[in-house]
Amino acid sequence: MDRISRHSQGVEGVRFGDLRIGSLLFADDVVLMASSDRDLQLSLDRFAAECEAVGMRISTSKSESMVLNRKRVECTLRVGDEILPQVEEFKYLGVLFTSEGRMEREIDRRIGAASAVMRTLHGSVVVKRELSRKAKLSIYQSIYVPALTYGHELWVMTERTRSRVQAAEMSFLRRVAGLSLRDRVRSSVIREELGVDPLLLHVERSQMRWQGHLVRMPPGRLPGEVFRARPTGRRPRGRPRTRWRDYVSRLAWERLGIPQEELAEVAGEREVWASLLRLLPPRPDPG
Repeated sequence: MDRISRHSQGVEGVRFGDLRIGSLLFADDVVLMASSDRDLQLSLDRFAAECEAVGMRISTSKSESMVLNRKRVECTLRVGDEILPQVEEFKYLGVLFTSEGRMEREIDRRIGAASAVMRTLHGSVVVKRELSRKAKLSIYQSIYVPALTYGHELWVMTERTRSRVQAAEMSFLRRVAGLSLRDRVRSSVIREELGVDPLLLHVERSQMRWQGHLVRMPPGRLPGEVFRARPTGRRPRGRPRTRWRDYVSRLAWERLGIPQEELAEVAGEREVWASLLRLLPPRPDPG
């Protein structure tokens, strides 16, 4: 697949500062990108031709097009005589991407997935008296938390998001402790009794750990290049959305006291950065 992608290059792709990205590859999952429908169709035609040359073909039943824009923009793409459906959201490698470029729908989906796990395990695990707390917490860590937090490293957390994630976390832990909201026991007390760290602490550590990886990535690694790139053009009018880079830089300042101008130097020291994250305290518990 990598060879097919190399041979089908020739379209500029999407410009991100000085960076140009025309495709993303993971096993046999391929994302083609371009700044216009004309260029994207050209890229798709070349890719389809290279696939056919080695006895492969694009699965049109599993292929869709999506335009990243705050307004709906029509994009008609064809593979042979077939028109690919244009969608407003697309799931790639387990993460939901939307045409507006927001992550709220993905976070909602994660919380929904965790709720589904809760419903499945409620009678047989969560409230089953014959099962020890240790076993229940092991299932919490190995099944419930991954369902809730998959892909969380790139979330932009707001107060509303933090509140919803904590509510989903405590929904499980409160039942393990044999309590309900009517008991009015603080979340911090329940976690202390069960011996677990706040889930939001895990999320923030992971986000800043990934930030450290990006800072230290050598030239040529695509994630690091995108992180360091400076997009051209103007942002839309109105209140600007918080970019992940800005969010995680602010997080390092709020939680570690590291100003943005010193961030690259501190995060560039792997052991120093890791020790700072290990010592990161929980946020004050609102309830």
